[in-house]
Amino acid sequence: QVQLVESGGGLVQAGGSLKLSCAVSGRSTYTMGWFRQAPGKEREFVAAITWSGGNTYYADSVKGRVTISRDNAKNTVYLQMNSLKPEDTAVYYCAGALWGRRTSVTSRGYDYWGQGTQVTVSS
Repeated sequence: QVQLVESGGGLVQAGGSLKLSCAVSGRSTYTMGWFRQAPGKEREFVAAITWSGGNTYYADSVKGRVTISRDNAKNTVYLQMNSLKPEDTAVYYCAGALWGRRTSVTSRGYDYWGQGTQVTVSS
């Protein structure tokens, strides 16, 4: 089993920054991803990173503003978000995919999920 616990969400003004963290315990995961879900909308992909950190993937909507990283020694994945916009407001979820699965930008490609952390960007 894998447990994922997100932290770092909060309220920030447009143009500001937040850094989300996801603590991973249990089995190691190959790909880690971040997704978000705004009220009334479907969950959408934000970013993903493979175990070595050598490959990263970003949604077009956040590319250039968001950086995903991981520290395997600390079993933690990060999402640095800059130049935040009101449309970034959502619950952000950390997700993990087990070894052997191809890196995915869809939620079906992940085996484990955190409980989510709220990010609210005011205009």
